[in-house]
Parts: sequence; C-alpha cells; structure tokens
Amino acid sequence: MSAVVRRPRSAVRRPVTISVIAVLVLAIGYLAAAAVVPFAPASASATTYSAPTSTVPTLDFPGYGATAVQATDFPESLRTGGDTKPRSIASISKVVTALVVLEKEPLSTGEAGPTITFSPGMQALYAKYLAMNGEVAPMPSGLRLSEYQTFQVMLMKSANNYAGSLAIWAYGSMDAYKAAAAKWLDQHGLEHTTIEEPTGLDAHNTSTATDLVKLGQLALANPVVKEIVGTKQVTVPNVGEIENSNKLLGLDGVEGIKTGTLDEAGACLLFAATYERGGKQVTVVGAMLGGVDHDSLDADVQRLLRTVADNFQVVTLTHAGQTFGTFSTPWKDHADAVSKSAAEVLVWGKTTVSATTHLDTITLGTKGERVGKVRFTISDHDPVTVPLVLERPIDDPGVWWRWTNPFQGA
Repeated sequence: MSAVVRRPRSAVRRPVTISVIAVLVLAIGYLAAAAVVPFAPASASATTYSAPTSTVPTLDFPGYGATAVQATDFPESLRTGGDTKPRSIASISKVVTALVVLEKEPLSTGEAGPTITFSPGMQALYAKYLAMNGEVAPMPSGLRLSEYQTFQVMLMKSANNYAGSLAIWAYGSMDAYKAAAAKWLDQHGLEHTTIEEPTGLDAHNTSTATDLVKLGQLALANPVVKEIVGTKQVTVPNVGEIENSNKLLGLDGVEGIKTGTLDEAGACLLFAATYERGGKQVTVVGAMLGGVDHDSLDADVQRLLRTVADNFQVVTLTHAGQTFGTFSTPWKDHADAVSKSAAEVLVWGKTTVSATTHLDTITLGTKGERVGKVRFTISDHDPVTVPLVLERPIDDPGVWWRWTNPFQGA
C-alpha cells in the first residue's frame, strides 16, 4: 500500500490567494480607470430659428411731377413716384451753389468767414434778377457782409442776387462758376444734374428727384449748410430781417432744405426731416418737383413723410435667454445654449433675417459659461452677433455613474 503524500495547507492556499489578489487588482484597476477616463464632448444640436416678419411699405406719393425719398443710412428705403426724367429745379440750384462755393472758400461751424465787399457788378445783379421776376434782397452800395451772412441771405430768403454774388466772389465769373459746378457734380456722382448758373432762374438747371436726394444728403453732411437751412429767421445788418422760405421748417420734424419756384418747374421742395425711432435719430431726405403751388405741395410732403416715418420698425432678433441649441450627455443631462442678451435692430420696410448658430465643443460647463454664438444676417443692415451661454450647468455625473456605466462617456 502506497503512502499518501499531503501538501502543506499553505501550498493549497497560495493559488487561491493569488487569484483573489489578481481579481482585486483587476477590480481596483477597472474602478480607477473608469473613474478617471475622460468623457467625450457632449453632443450638440442647433434649434430652428423662427425669423421675424416685416411688411412691404406703401408710401403716399402725389400724382404729379417727380418725387424721391430715402431714409439716410437705410439704402433700401429709396422710393420714387412720378417720372424719372431731369426736370427744372429752380432755386434748389442754390444748394449746389452753396456747396461749390464752400469747396473753394470753406467754413467751419461757428466761423463767420472772410468779409465780402459787394462790387458794382454784384450790385447790378439786383436789377437784373428783379427784371426776371426773381427773388432779390437789398444790397445797398458799400455793403460788406461775412461769407456766412451772405449764405444766410441766399439760402433762407432764396435771394438770387446773393447767389450770383457768391459765385462771382468765389470763382471770378459766372463761366468759371459753371465749370466748377460741373466738376463738383461729376465728383459727387450727380450724373443727371445740370447747372448752367447759380440761381435757378435758368430753367436749364435740371436734375432728377433721385439725384436731388443725394444732393440733400450732401447738404446735411455739411454742418454750415445744415445749420443755415434749419434756421427760421435771422436779422442781417443792412439787409434786414430774413425769413426762411421753407414754411414746413419745424413742422413734423422738418429741418430744411430748400424751396424752388419757377414757371417751368412749378413748386419744388428739397426737404429733410428727423425722427426718433427705436431710440435712434433717423433722417429722411426727399425731393418733390412739379407741384401746382407750395401750399398743396407742402401738404403732399407732410403726407409722404408720415408714411415714410411709419415704416420704421424695431425688429427683435432674439430675447435674452432664447434657446439656440442643446447639449446632451451620455448620462442623460441636457443644457440649452441660450442668448446672453437681447438684440434688436431698427429697419425700414420689408426686411429678411436669418441666423447661423455655432456651438462650441464642451464636455462639462457652468451656468452662464459661453458656449457659442449666433450670427444674424439682416438685409441691408450690418450683421449682428450675440454670445450663447449655458442655461444650466453640465456637471460631472460622479464616480458611481462611471463605475456602473463603464466607459460609456468616452
């Protein structure tokens, strides 16, 4: 009978112990790895943007002549009524005279400018233009006025003898002025405007209504001209009290610019008005040519301006906290990307708006953390960009979720 060989108990336990230790090491390794494995970024999806709507404007144009109107800084707002051919513009010509003379003899706001001594040739213009049934102002012998005062008499009273005198003073002769005016018109893109002389008594001084809108904008861009055409009344030494020929001045926001009257032209007005819309100052410039008289034309201008002003509108692009996207995590956490602030724009007439959303790559985040942006494209307007932030935090799910959902977030 063979003898039974017994192994020591320690020899039996050793493999078991090693196995247990190995399992523990693996478990600890798994738990440690699962606890520190980095998460993949949260999935991000943009929401559909519902664009605001606007309407096509309807303006109240008169049934005669030619009219154009535009809100400055709103190029899409240019609208026209009547014909588009060049028409006689009468004393609106004096706006060109002012700007052409100022190019040769510039003035800054608050300056009187050089003194003009009115020569016998200039004084003779009084009788010449009076015989043509043109508007004139007194010009006594030896009269001396500043350049600024001379502009006041020309633009406010529409005195033809002062317009002619300014042209001669600045350029030496009517022919030299005519050449300078043609060059100035060409430089400023007024391709459909012709100026034969500085007063407008010549019916061949012509322009289109759209060219005159450009001219009005150029006039308002010059602070000296803008100040004078917006003045109702002034007393000029040795000339007397001068009242602005524009009877709409100060009504319904009207701040200028120049009247015109001639048999061949009818009643004309180059006008501007400023309104407050959406917390901003907006200026409307227009020209109306070929009216029967100034009373009826002024009423038509007021009606037109009201319809233009009524078509300004504030378009809300987004409210603060509006959702533009959502982040989702493997542990079923969700957080919206919302606009950090409200955004709105002032527009005129029909406007289209679209939005492009960009969401950043994130894994975790705190409430209010920037996580992207939304860019609004608005027709005839500069784009607007608004930051997007987390509406609520995206927190780490904790070790337990990591252990019970091994590597699901990786």
